[in-house]
Amino acid sequence: MDHVTRFGVVGCGLMGSGIAEVAARHGLDVRVAEATPDAVEAGRRRITASLDQGVRRGKLTEEQRDQALARLSFTHDLGDLADRQFVVEAVAENRAIKTDVLRALDKTVEDPDAILATNTSSIPIVDLAIATERPGQVIGMHFFNPVPVQRLVELIPALTTSPNTMKRTRDLTGQLGKEPIQAPDRSGFVVNALLIPYLLSAVRMVESGGARPEDIDRGMELGCAHPMGPLRLLDLIGLDTAQAVAESMYEEFKEPLYAPPALLRRMVAAGHLGRKSGRGFYTHDA
Repeated sequence: MDHVTRFGVVGCGLMGSGIAEVAARHGLDVRVAEATPDAVEAGRRRITASLDQGVRRGKLTEEQRDQALARLSFTHDLGDLADRQFVVEAVAENRAIKTDVLRALDKTVEDPDAILATNTSSIPIVDLAIATERPGQVIGMHFFNPVPVQRLVELIPALTTSPNTMKRTRDLTGQLGKEPIQAPDRSGFVVNALLIPYLLSAVRMVESGGARPEDIDRGMELGCAHPMGPLRLLDLIGLDTAQAVAESMYEEFKEPLYAPPALLRRMVAAGHLGRKSGRGFYTHDA
């Protein structure tokens, strides 16, 4: 396949909008699919607001913003991704939903050489790849939040992923201005396998009354030079997302350190999801 020029994204929430924005800023023709017209408009507004913020901060010019917006198109019909050369799904961190999306893309995307990537943060890639008729062209491509800022992308080949798919995905990662690392196809990959137990330990410390969230966070920021403490980071990630990742890891390894604490489950049940809901371990403007 030639250099990727036609790029697709499924899902335009926090992660999908960031992936679409980065691809458009780096010259790709980007088509974004969402489930409904309302979700399409919400995604369009999210990307536009992010690009406008980039102009205000001096990260890009008004001309660059306008060029990026001109490269973006939106749809609520997955069939409009038929001509894409590379598609990343960034829907909810739910195995059944992701499996359904990849099956649909497998039937929709016409180019037999097109790559289908999943932005899952915890689900083993092989489980998703074997749901398609092209498992050799399915790969994990795990971006980090916020996508326009974070340089890292974990590339996760399944046992079924072809070497050519891995090479083309690595090339595309560089094309997007990102830095890839190769991660093993095991729940949590590299970063979350190390990060999630740390975050859950912070939740358990709050749960036991051992320390206040602000003291835990300040301690890790000042004592360990972390740019953000674990509980502020959980609010940024989304407590529901963190719980889903922890559950996936616990399901695979049955290690107690991966089990979501009761406090985390209660907060998610109450809708205290962090920044996106306006309340988590801290209060935010939703």
